[in-house]
Amino acid sequence: MNLVWKLLRQHISKWQFVGFFFANLLGMLIVLLSIQFYQDIIPVFTQGDSFIKKDYLVVSKKIGLVGAFTGGNTKFSEDEIADLKRQRFVHTVGSFTSSQYRVDASMGVKGTLSFSTEMFFESVPDEFVDVESTAWDFDPDSRVIPIVLPRNYLALYNFGFAQSRSLPQISEGLIGMIDIAVRIRGNGRQEVFQGRVIGFSNRLNTILVPQDFMTWSNKTFAPDADIAPTRLIVEVNNPADESIAAYLSQKNYETDQDKLDAGKTTYFLKLITGLVLVVGLLISALSFYILILSIYLLVQKNTTKLENLLLIGYSPQRVALPYQLLAIGMNALVLLIVLVLLAGIRSYYLDLVLDIFPQMQVASMLPAYLSGAGLFVLVCLINIGAIRRKVMNIWYRKEL
Repeated sequence: MNLVWKLLRQHISKWQFVGFFFANLLGMLIVLLSIQFYQDIIPVFTQGDSFIKKDYLVVSKKIGLVGAFTGGNTKFSEDEIADLKRQRFVHTVGSFTSSQYRVDASMGVKGTLSFSTEMFFESVPDEFVDVESTAWDFDPDSRVIPIVLPRNYLALYNFGFAQSRSLPQISEGLIGMIDIAVRIRGNGRQEVFQGRVIGFSNRLNTILVPQDFMTWSNKTFAPDADIAPTRLIVEVNNPADESIAAYLSQKNYETDQDKLDAGKTTYFLKLITGLVLVVGLLISALSFYILILSIYLLVQKNTTKLENLLLIGYSPQRVALPYQLLAIGMNALVLLIVLVLLAGIRSYYLDLVLDIFPQMQVASMLPAYLSGAGLFVLVCLINIGAIRRKVMNIWYRKEL
């Protein structure tokens, strides 16, 4: 083995060695960095306060001048909802369900009564609610109603109502300070419930309760009411699709134009992110191709020596082994260097991201480690197979 290695290493070019090394280093670094960056940044895209998430539109019928005085029909029929679902830009459609009974609420902070008012409840299917909580359900025996408020309500309370009444300001982390007593009247019945605020919504500007509570309460307090929806929530595939505005105009529907414009911005940002990922994968594939090509050139340069070794009785496996060990050793060194570089680059960009999103959850590096190990094994197998095939070609030619 030592004699074979001493003979073969005399014809190893340092520049080929360096090219082999850095091609592998660049390819593996790009792949692992892409994987780790995606794992770290995806919470910014998907968490409740993210700026890139699914695109939703709240659709309602326009109220004309006549309808404002006559109470024109603003409810969606089943046929209209079915027609909307058939549009190619629609992914899913959900209906708002409104409370059909009278609701009075008394709200306070830390046991101090702040105000009493008439209010209303609405609900949407659970998959459209952008607040994650294990308390988002209703049990008639518990007498507790989970409530999600619009986030702008909290700002109105803190900077408007609380200051004028010398009441304590509250943060989202102290939502347990809010006490709500809810009195519901209808169908000859009256019952009192405890309202429990479990979160604040960026997506829906309404007072949300669970769908199962809305179904139970409407059935109990307004069994004969017409509960056809007056608003729909629509998840769209591409908010930049021009057919959305055309369809809404044709049907005399309306939506929040600001949300439509914001959806277009997030769509283009997703598109740019995808293009960068594709370019990174392409560069990685080219780097691995250069790596394999370098090995072929290295073996090709030593073809004469390899033929001589095979002629004097060395087996193809023994002749190929030094090159295979060299490739494995270099791949192992590359993996260690890549992991060190990855940790340094990740530390740098995480500091920048956490300054902007301090509440972002930091992901684990385990996916990158596993991917690195998988790439190491894959590249080693490719290298070993390429070297073996090249040596066997020389062996077969010698026999001929």
